[in-house]
Amino acid sequence: MPAFVTRPWRYSCAFVVGLLLAGCAPAPEGLSFPPDPPSADSDDPAPADEQCPSNAVAPAEDRPVIALEFSLAENLRIVTGSETLTFTPDLPTEELVFRLVPNSPVSAPFGNLLTVTDVTGKEVIDFGYESADAYPTTPGGLLVVDLAEEVAAGDIVEVSIEFELELGDGTFDRFGTADGVSWWASGFPLLAWEPGVGWSRDPLVTLLGETSNTQAADTTISVEAPEDLEVLMTGAQHRPESAGDGRRVWTSRETAARDVSVAAGKFDTADAVAGDTEITVGVLPDAETDAAELAQETASIIEDLEEFFGPFPYDTLSIPVLPDFGGGIEYPSSILLASETRVVLVHEIAHMWFYGMIGNSQFRDPWLDESFASYAEVLEGSSELDTADLDIPGDVGDSMSDFLDTDEYFSVVYGKGRAALSAAREAVGADSFDAALRCYINAQAWQIAVPEDIATALSDLPEAIQILDDAGAFG
Repeated sequence: MPAFVTRPWRYSCAFVVGLLLAGCAPAPEGLSFPPDPPSADSDDPAPADEQCPSNAVAPAEDRPVIALEFSLAENLRIVTGSETLTFTPDLPTEELVFRLVPNSPVSAPFGNLLTVTDVTGKEVIDFGYESADAYPTTPGGLLVVDLAEEVAAGDIVEVSIEFELELGDGTFDRFGTADGVSWWASGFPLLAWEPGVGWSRDPLVTLLGETSNTQAADTTISVEAPEDLEVLMTGAQHRPESAGDGRRVWTSRETAARDVSVAAGKFDTADAVAGDTEITVGVLPDAETDAAELAQETASIIEDLEEFFGPFPYDTLSIPVLPDFGGGIEYPSSILLASETRVVLVHEIAHMWFYGMIGNSQFRDPWLDESFASYAEVLEGSSELDTADLDIPGDVGDSMSDFLDTDEYFSVVYGKGRAALSAAREAVGADSFDAALRCYINAQAWQIAVPEDIATALSDLPEAIQILDDAGAFG
């Protein structure tokens, strides 16, 4: 959500960021796809019928609307925030459930903490916490808001949430502070609703990975920070305005964001353009990375991946370069980059399609974003494929709770998943596989995909489905 990318420390660079295998079940009966998909070199590589639109479907008109306001303290460690939400459930509900990612057993031990101080709204009668396996010293991993009466499907509920976020010492994480820079992502209560399913109460985990399941929302962000800092964040940013007392306010909007990231530091920035996408890269003083070169490299990678996946999903992409903690973490139209390795950058950019545009339950189906982002590394040429990864024990389609530790999770979901997708493409031919994958991308854009959606797109390519099924992608 989306989704935190990785540095599997015990593996070679070629394995550092592997692509999670797209899992699927047997194709539903009654679906028909053209037997001979057009070449990937044609103007319209995806089969064109009702199941395979030639362009990405638009975000839902009744998607959530979220307004976020953050205020960063002078010490760069405390963020005071508010969240205003307008939500239209597609199933009846008597409560609202939000995920509190900073309170996880991965983040909280380093000093990160999200505390909700108030929840208001005419339907609200009370709020509290559920553990969801959060770190013991935190109030809980889920915020649960009780409503006065059941909200019917299609009705609108509005709430406002006040919260405080404490940022710990900088590590490879979504939250942290280092010399002259602070960053936070998933740093607010995340609405945990899956259309057609309901509330996601999945536990937080000790593995190095995401567990969120969030809808794409029309999101505006406001960040007040000391005026000597530059802010880079999710969305199309506007020029900052003075807030007085040595502070400025930065604003942005992303019309379909599952989550947001923010970085505030003494960044020197450079810009580049890839098609219709404006890229901004920010580097800290004394950084070895050249902002202009990285911006151009990012543009080149976007153009490469567009040949396989279609137009880049966002009008902007911001990349704050953090201290080198050994990886990167993807967010809609923003990447927290903490590595100088090209393969990490490719992986995170691929996540703009797989997680940013096409959502998934990162706890239940982590391969639906991570395997594909790792597979993109192979397509782009940044990673060498090791076909022996197909023999790694374990099922690519397992949930986060099925893996014993982070090493096993990386090995199966990134390594084996990437290898299975690559093998499926080789078995059925690049043109046919690429066309079917474009079908999946366009049909599932801005929704929350499940493995059966992959099966639908590959229904005319049974050999590809078999390879993925043999790798355990479909359970």
